Amino acid sequence: MLLNLETIPHSYKNYVKQVEETDLLQALRISGHRALEFVHTISDQKKDFKYAPGKWTIREVLCHMIDAERIFAYRALRFARNDKTALAGWEENDYAPQANASDRSLQKIAAEMAHLRSATIDMFEGFTPEMLSRKGMANNNELGVVVLGFTIAGHETHHCHILKERYLNS
Repeated sequence: MLLNLETIPHSYKNYVKQVEETDLLQALRISGHRALEFVHTISDQKKDFKYAPGKWTIREVLCHMIDAERIFAYRALRFARNDKTALAGWEENDYAPQANASDRSLQKIAAEMAHLRSATIDMFEGFTPEMLSRKGMANNNELGVVVLGFTIAGHETHHCHILKERYLNS
């Protein structure tokens, strides 16, 4: 399904533009695979690195990616099921300190990422074309189910780039 970038809310557009694939399921598979390959290259010595004061650690960024995928997938599920309830936003900076990242190994976080992506793909595979075309409101933005799927893939890609550029090239 081709996306019209003009209809995507500004705050999601950057994530969707990170995705090269035009097939949603392929995009989810590829971004998930690349992210896991990347996470497995992070040394244990770097897991708590911050590139600047007040920034998240590598483990906190990875846990943020997990939280975001769950939230975007939940929104997609609600909209696919034709739930017309407007959904609230979420504050990522409130979530990060509550993710218990410092007590979790990189291996455990990577395993959770893999399980979550598998479940996300299973969910999107179960949607009919009609379900994929549905939209809903979240954080005062109209979002389509397909846009949320591409957002999941793009958000993950975005944060992997940040981790590579700002955390691991320092």
